[in-house]
Amino acid sequence: MTGFLFELTFFLAAPVWLLMIFAPGRSITDRVAASPLTVLPVLALYLVLVAPVLPELWTAVSSPDIDAFRDLTVLANGASAVWAQIIAWDLLLGQWIYREGRRLGLSPFLMGPLLVLTILLSPFALLLFLPIRAARRSRTERPDRSASAHPAQTARL
Repeated sequence: MTGFLFELTFFLAAPVWLLMIFAPGRSITDRVAASPLTVLPVLALYLVLVAPVLPELWTAVSSPDIDAFRDLTVLANGASAVWAQIIAWDLLLGQWIYREGRRLGLSPFLMGPLLVLTILLSPFALLLFLPIRAARRSRTERPDRSASAHPAQTARL
């Protein structure tokens, strides 16, 4: 049963990813990507998976230690619960990246591969997206020089 729930975790998040990657800009995609409720099915699975290993989880997080964490992830429910948590956070991060990309007018041809990378290796995707976001923000938020020119100079132009 745990193996099935492990597999199901990603499939619950997959429709949101598919919309963001293959249907960017559609009203349904934008509404779905704006909702934090998309992670609720994954978090429900997380709760089912973590319940049997709650003591081991508490030990691993209350006093972080590599051996305690290893003991948690050796258990099928422990590893599956960690996986569900990763899927949930990756999805929330992907939704934020999608919304920021849309807000900044980034091309879907850039955002699609970046979202796929977010699914697979979200820390790398975030490290790539942040400088792209900063560069685009600095270009789009640069003040208009003609508006700040002295009135006498503007009259001569």
